[in-house]
Amino acid sequence: MAKVKVFSTPTCPYCVTLKEYLKDNNIEFEAIDVSEDKAGLDEMVKKSGQMGVPVITIDEDVIVGFDRAKIDKLLNIE
Repeated sequence: MAKVKVFSTPTCPYCVTLKEYLKDNNIEFEAIDVSEDKAGLDEMVKKSGQMGVPVITIDEDVIVGFDRAKIDKLLNIE
């Protein structure tokens, strides 16, 4: 199974939608609240090159924003 991390903030509507989508598809993920977790924020910026959320990592792939098509492809969601 892929290792999935979601970098988000509690006030971001796209972040909430992304996490609900993953839960609805039974995808386990590590949620990192970058508004509270400085190390998580640093990791997100290092991987994505930017400050915007959500950022999702699937193994070594980095997706900025809720790109459903790319997420579906990488996680084999039909």
